[in-house]
Amino acid sequence: MEGFNHSRVSEFVLLGLTDSPELQIFFNVMFFIFYLMTMFGNCLILFTILFTPHLHSPMYFLLSNLSLIDMCLSSFATPKMIMDFFAQRKTISFKGCISQIFLLHLFTGTEIVLLISMSFDRYIAICKPLHYSTIISQRVCVWLVVTSWMVGFLHTMSQLAFILYLPFCGPNIIDSFFCDIPLVIQLACIDIYVLGVFMISTSGVIALISFLLLLTSYIIVLVTIKDHSSIGSSKALSTCTAHFIVVFMFFGPCIFIYVWPFTNFLVDKVLSVFYTIFTPFLNPLIYTLRNQEVKTAVMKKLRNQYLYLGKMTPRYPVQ
Repeated sequence: MEGFNHSRVSEFVLLGLTDSPELQIFFNVMFFIFYLMTMFGNCLILFTILFTPHLHSPMYFLLSNLSLIDMCLSSFATPKMIMDFFAQRKTISFKGCISQIFLLHLFTGTEIVLLISMSFDRYIAICKPLHYSTIISQRVCVWLVVTSWMVGFLHTMSQLAFILYLPFCGPNIIDSFFCDIPLVIQLACIDIYVLGVFMISTSGVIALISFLLLLTSYIIVLVTIKDHSSIGSSKALSTCTAHFIVVFMFFGPCIFIYVWPFTNFLVDKVLSVFYTIFTPFLNPLIYTLRNQEVKTAVMKKLRNQYLYLGKMTPRYPVQ
């Protein structure tokens, strides 16, 4: 990495979410609880799908991968933010900052393609049900997931190729709780405003096009569902509604931050909390509460685990 960047800055200072000690305590306790619940909820969905044979279908295979990505997305910066609460000086090394940018864009890029894949799966299931098993096979699902990770990797490498050649020799204060491109490139020693806006806005435009593509597919699906009044249609509507809620929560903040960079960093800070902490937390709730099959399987697993632990608990005779 030293061969790319001749920088005199060895670390960056993260200002976090707020200067208020009281609010810092509140946010850290809240985010710690959210992080634990995010990991628990997504792990529960992941293992429920993995160990429940009747959930071994393309839709749930994609859902389990979404849970995996959500766990990764919530872990790239949140644990450090929680640990920084106990540090007097919140710093991150240059390599650590670059690593956060790499992971952030890897996971967000992968999730964008995966959400498109999930939309494609629902479109085929509802609009072409007779051809579903032929088009969406297990092999196709594996290919979709691998493609998602490959696109995410290519996206993040294209962003890092821009960052690594910039010289950083002066200010090193980042007004956020993690490193991201709009914040870091402003600290470069050269004026790259026009090029920076172009590079960042490209990510925003990609997110916007992906969102419009997803919106179009869900509109087509909803129109198709409207022509059928059956229990299956009601179930499909519930599933698509859950998918679209996830899509809107994920894409909304991304589009605002990257389509209009360098505008309002306070708003960007709030929105970054939303798609890095709240969305991974809400995803398992949305899918379990709106999907009867997953909800039933999760409750069965929890009940079986409770009964198993009850049997394992030693019982002592009353003296």
